[in-house]
Formats: sequence, structure tokens, C-alpha cells
Amino acid sequence: PRRVQGARAGFKLNFHADTRIPAAKFPLALNQHLPPDIRVLDAQVVPEDFHARYAAHTKPTSTASTTTPSTRLLTRLITPGCPGIWTKPECRRRRSSSCRHDFLALCAAGSSAAAHGDTVRTITDCHVTRKGDEIDIEVTADGYLYNMVRILAGTLCEAGAGRLDPAEIPAILESRDRSRAGPTLPAKGLFLKCVEYDL
Repeated sequence: PRRVQGARAGFKLNFHADTRIPAAKFPLALNQHLPPDIRVLDAQVVPEDFHARYAAHTKPTSTASTTTPSTRLLTRLITPGCPGIWTKPECRRRRSSSCRHDFLALCAAGSSAAAHGDTVRTITDCHVTRKGDEIDIEVTADGYLYNMVRILAGTLCEAGAGRLDPAEIPAILESRDRSRAGPTLPAKGLFLKCVEYDL
């Protein structure tokens, strides 16, 4: 069997195929069995130890919130408390060049990673931008815990609304106490933009 990896707009998957079909032919063969809104664009043979999940270098993720309903499906998230994020200058735009922490405080109960004590992640970028009535919170990391981005966004909203002092966030992370962080925002608007690999 050969390990074959396929890609679609920055996303990859891998599988073993006991076949003589050339990798270049897989997109055509697979697309005949997929719904029209899912397309395989490319396929290639990769090293045996490649894994689409564990070989990921970074996973840019976006969560967007709006103060008014939006017609853009992926960026629709109604959170009335979020406009306050713009009331504090220090909350208008936050960016981290690299932030490696134990993020258990931003992890929902039921996480398998937390059960194994694997809660350290590296955030290489986190920033907030406003586009009209939309507020976008974009996070790039090497991996995420269960509901981590939604809780991070909720914590930023609490800080922006004045219900949480931004200076407390390092202590919240150190505490590893979920109850000290902000609420888990609804899943609407949360999406994975792409996954990057060192291939």
C-alpha cells in the first residue's frame, strides 16, 4: 500500500491505498463519488509517516462576530457584548509573535487532550480587526483544545466590555481554571481557514 495525500484549498487528508492507480488519477476517481461542493484538486504519494492531523505546522483559525446580522454565512455570530471590545484602546488590536502556554483555562470539559494532560499549545498570531459592523478575531496556532478559540474570543469580549481586566489574562492561564476565563461563544462564525505543512 502507498500513503496518498489529497488537498483541497489548503486542507489535506491522507489514506493508504492498495492500488496501482497513479496518484495523479485519484482526484478524478474520487470526485466522481463526492458531492459537487467537495472537490479533490491534487494527490501525491507522501512519506509513510505523514499524518494530515499530526504533521500540521500551523492551523490558522478564524472566528468572526457581528453586531448586526450578516448575510455572509461563515462570518455570522450574534454577540451583543462584543461591541464593548472597542471601548478599551489596549483591546482594539492584540497580536502575539509567539505565545506558548498551558491553555487548560481555555478548554471546555470533556477534552481528550486535557484528560491526557496535553494542554500546551503555541499561538503564533492572534489579532482583532473591525470591518464595519463585523468584528473578526483570528488565531493561528499549532493546535487547539476543545472550544479553545471560542473561549478565547469570549474572554476577549469580556475584556473589551470592561468586565475583565486584560492584565488578569496571564494569571487566568496560569491558574488552569476554566471558570476564571470568559464564556464560550456560539459556534456560528467559527471556521478553520487552512492547515499549513512543511511539505
